[in-house]
Amino acid sequence: MNALQRMLPQFQAYATPWDKLGWWALRIVCVAVLLFLQLPIFVIIPLSFSDSSFLVYPIPAWSLRWYENLFTSAEWIRAAKNSFIVAPAATLIATMLGTLAAVGLARVSFAGKGVLMSLLIAPMVVPIVVVAVSTYLFFAPLGLADSYVGLIIVHAALGAPFVLTTVLATLQGFNRNLVRASLSLGADPVTTFFRVTLPVIAPGVISGALFAFATSFDEVVVTLFLAGPDQVTLPRQMFTGIRENITPTIAAVATLLVVFTTSLLLALEWLRGA
Repeated sequence: MNALQRMLPQFQAYATPWDKLGWWALRIVCVAVLLFLQLPIFVIIPLSFSDSSFLVYPIPAWSLRWYENLFTSAEWIRAAKNSFIVAPAATLIATMLGTLAAVGLARVSFAGKGVLMSLLIAPMVVPIVVVAVSTYLFFAPLGLADSYVGLIIVHAALGAPFVLTTVLATLQGFNRNLVRASLSLGADPVTTFFRVTLPVIAPGVISGALFAFATSFDEVVVTLFLAGPDQVTLPRQMFTGIRENITPTIAAVATLLVVFTTSLLLALEWLRGA
C-alpha cells in the first residue's frame, strides 16, 4: 500500500485525462459491485429490530422482541447448543488432521503426491449434495446417521482441506534448518514439532481452523441428510423456519451470524497481519 501511495503522485503527474478517468471509473465500478454484493446481507439487519410480525419495509416500529424470542425459544437454544457442540469438535479434528497432513506432504516428495493432494482437497470442490448423499448412504448402515459422531466426522472432512491448504502455504517459507538444528541438539521429532515447527506455522494453523469452524458452523446441506431431531443446528433450524413459517426471528439469527462471521474474518486478517 505504501508503494502504491508513493507511485500515485507520479501517476497523476504523467497521466492523461483519459487515464485519470479510467482510474476513477475502475474504483467506482469496484465500489458499486461491492455494494451490490453486500446490500442484500445488510438489508436483513434492520428487519431484526422491527416490531412487525412480517419481513416488510418500511419498518413500522422498532423493537427487540425477536431477539427476546430467539433467546427464550427452546428450539433456537437447542439449535445453537448443537452448533457449538458440532463446530468446535469438527474444527479440532480438522485442524489436527489437516496440519499433520500438510507437514507430512511438505517434507517428502513421492510418486502420486499430486493425486493424493487432489483426494485430500476433494471435499472443497465436490458438490456438497454429492457429499451429503454419499455420506448418508455410507453412514446409515453403520448407525452413524442421526448422531453427533457422524455429523462431526463429515464436518471435519469438509474443514480439513482448508487447514491443509493454509498450512501448506505457510510451510512454503519454513526454514528446514530449524528442524535440523533442533534434532541435532538432542530433541526428539515430537518435541521439535511442538516447540519449533508449530510456533512458526501457527498463523496458518489458526487461519485454517477459523475457515474450518466457519464451514462447519454454516453448513446446512449435510446436516439436512445426517442430523436427526436432536442434532438440529442453527442453519438447519433457519432452513426449517424459512420453509414452514417465516418470522423476523430468522432475521435476528441472521444478524447475529453476520456479526459472528465478520468477527472471524477480522480475527483472520489480524492473524495475517501479525
